[in-house]
Amino acid sequence: MGFIRAFAGAVTGTLADQWKEFIVPAEGVSPTAAVFAGVNKGRDAGRGSNIRASEGIITNGSKIVVPEGTALITMQDGGITGYISEPGGYTFVSDDPASGSFFAGDDFETTVSKSWERFKFGGIPATEQAVFYVNLKEIPGNRFGTQSEVYWDDAYLNSQVGAITRGTYSIKIVDPLLFVKNFVPVQYLRPGSEPFDFADIDNSACEQLFTELVGSLSTAFSLYTNDPDKGNRITKLQSDQIGFAASLSAAVEESYRWKSDRGIEIVKVAIAAIEYDEDTKALLSDVKKADALMGARGNSFMQQSAARGMQAAGENGGGDGMAFMGLGMNAAGAAMAAYQQPTSPQVQQPVQQPVQQPQAAEEDPYERLAKLKQLLDMGAISQEEFDAAKAKVLGI
Repeated sequence: MGFIRAFAGAVTGTLADQWKEFIVPAEGVSPTAAVFAGVNKGRDAGRGSNIRASEGIITNGSKIVVPEGTALITMQDGGITGYISEPGGYTFVSDDPASGSFFAGDDFETTVSKSWERFKFGGIPATEQAVFYVNLKEIPGNRFGTQSEVYWDDAYLNSQVGAITRGTYSIKIVDPLLFVKNFVPVQYLRPGSEPFDFADIDNSACEQLFTELVGSLSTAFSLYTNDPDKGNRITKLQSDQIGFAASLSAAVEESYRWKSDRGIEIVKVAIAAIEYDEDTKALLSDVKKADALMGARGNSFMQQSAARGMQAAGENGGGDGMAFMGLGMNAAGAAMAAYQQPTSPQVQQPVQQPVQQPQAAEEDPYERLAKLKQLLDMGAISQEEFDAAKAKVLGI
């Protein structure tokens, strides 16, 4: 007892004329609906042996269409009697040994075949089966949001950070049999029942997913920002829908086994808004200033800082000391030695006591960083020494 393939692909006009009665998904089903009952198309009982034409019920001789992007599941008394995810038209027969009950196709055969062996009907199916379709397309528009900050340890900032966030995510059903058996409530698996819709605010199962996802956000943020192979920063979250989706999918799988127990996984995440707490904002401000000192912009800032230093030294009579600014440590030492070595005998001059200069104001930290950056570019100090000095100056 099972199905015989009549054709592959969409229903053609000729077949539609021949099949005066066949079962298809209902028209106008929402793109957020995950499971929905089949409906009868036409009522010409004279062209088939299915003379009862019960809504969403197939009997011997019933014709069934499986559109692209859907899977068909037939059920009896809560047990799964048939599965088809290969698009095309099929005839349900009860007495043909060549018929089959499992048509998964190349994309789903490996994934779903194990579930089929677990959940397929154990006895002899009756001649009447209930028909349901499962949405295999990406299901968008699932919302999430936090009412208070979620916190995680951030490797780049070397601190705990926190934020309030909201957005949407899309999911995909990767194992329809797992999804139907382990997650969909039984009231959605009766002939003529309402669709199981992720957008239904009264759907308690979907509310459970919302709660679990929000509870996984902290872990997802940590996975995303602490991956040493990616070097991600939290400022990339809003522009990296797929990258953050992978982190969020891993987080919910680790805690709630969405994929392995329910047959669903997260595909994309769009963060509509993220509001960091005050401590995190201060850290990001410091990092932004430090980043401004790197590259061409940092070189320009360094040159301006050096010019201001030379001008101040000239006004205070300290031009000789500034003559060595811009040299590497070795070059500066050699230049100092040459400066101190007399080139010809000279009359000994009375030693003058150095004029006591007024105590200089505390050096601006970003001018200090500019000087450090200059030494780094000339190879006078290593990258590790520069990073350590930068962290000390910025206090991070």
